[in-house]
Amino acid sequence: MTVNVLDWLSEVPQFFILIPTVLSCYYPVKNHMKYSLPKTAALCASVIVPFAVLGSLATSALKIDANIILVPFVVISFFLYRLTVTTDFPRTLAVYVGVCAAQSFPAQLAIAFDARLHPSSGAADFSTEAQLFQLGLSCLMALLAFYPSCKYASKMLDRLDSAKIWYSVSALSFIFFFFNILAAPIYYENILVGRMYYLFPLFECLMMTVLIIIYVFFYQGAVVLLERTELEKRSQLLEMQSHQYRKLQEYMKQSQRLRHDFRQSVHILSALAEKSDIDGVRSHLSEYEQRLSKSVPPNYCSNTALNALFGYYHDLAETGGIKTDWKIELPQPLSFSELDMAALFGNIMENAIQACIGLTEDKRYFNLTAEIRHGNSLYVVSTNSFDGNILKGRSGSYRSTKHGEQGTGLASIAAVAEKYGGSARAYNSDTEFFMDVILKI
Repeated sequence: MTVNVLDWLSEVPQFFILIPTVLSCYYPVKNHMKYSLPKTAALCASVIVPFAVLGSLATSALKIDANIILVPFVVISFFLYRLTVTTDFPRTLAVYVGVCAAQSFPAQLAIAFDARLHPSSGAADFSTEAQLFQLGLSCLMALLAFYPSCKYASKMLDRLDSAKIWYSVSALSFIFFFFNILAAPIYYENILVGRMYYLFPLFECLMMTVLIIIYVFFYQGAVVLLERTELEKRSQLLEMQSHQYRKLQEYMKQSQRLRHDFRQSVHILSALAEKSDIDGVRSHLSEYEQRLSKSVPPNYCSNTALNALFGYYHDLAETGGIKTDWKIELPQPLSFSELDMAALFGNIMENAIQACIGLTEDKRYFNLTAEIRHGNSLYVVSTNSFDGNILKGRSGSYRSTKHGEQGTGLASIAAVAEKYGGSARAYNSDTEFFMDVILKI
């Protein structure tokens, strides 16, 4: 089988549309790159260039439609793309399918353009002019998508962790992508009948507009959802601060009563001292000291909201008969978002307390340490007892024992760690559950 060099070169541009497509895939995940930009570019080039060479050889020699080669490659490329980013599967899938759906429209418009130039031809003889036209449109689309993808889509990926929403977006994008694959004519005569030549590109432009509007509505809806979630978190923090404030009020009233009763204690101590009753003095002082220390609200950190959060969950642990050993050290001033820290520690403490409740009271314990190491990292280590009942998915990730889906608490912890360039690791023994988190300061 011989291949004409000019025929081969004429087929190359339609495979280079992968370049703007790949670039568009990385815009939204710019904060979730597993490797450096040069390394990622090298990895992508090592796949795209050989594929473009081999794909163009196959199409020029066998005269087959390039989509027959491109579509399977698009599916395989998703798993390669997945290896280069740190986002979870639902978000990665939503970005990838969304970009593929958007980039399928330049291909359809290029077909209309090619049908105008070569009406007797078909998809298997896609002209070089049409390939360059498609490549130009793909590059233009990638250029126009740069700012909104980096700013708005990236923000959604960072903040929205609902797998159901991302799967819904993926399904919607896939419908548009699959429709464009089916709508591509094999022979151009099919779209040159009557007004079809004008209706076909018009319909594709309309479909592309609809898809963009859907993405805009999705963003606006997601913003409303995130704002509502943020308000709920702030409301919870305010409730916890109110709880802490009431405790402080009780402490102040107790202190006032103790100060008022201090005169009586002085009289008692004076009488005991005159009798040389040292044991009585010690006993009375010990009881007085216990009453003082018992009413003092613990102070975990200087941040008022987080201190209230720790106090609230510490009270829950005490009410549940859970032994606690907490040592909290946070950066001064706090270099993380207050809401992010509330989500991180709140989920850790809530999960640990819930896990302990399932045990008999003598086996309940929860140790929590947060400390700054090396001056640039916050290490959070949590250890709690549990009944040994766990549920894991195929990938080894923990699932909720309540509904069998991915635990939102662990997902939220991982999202906060990822946001600050750190990591989160959950693991367990037969009787203990561990959570290790590192955040870059």
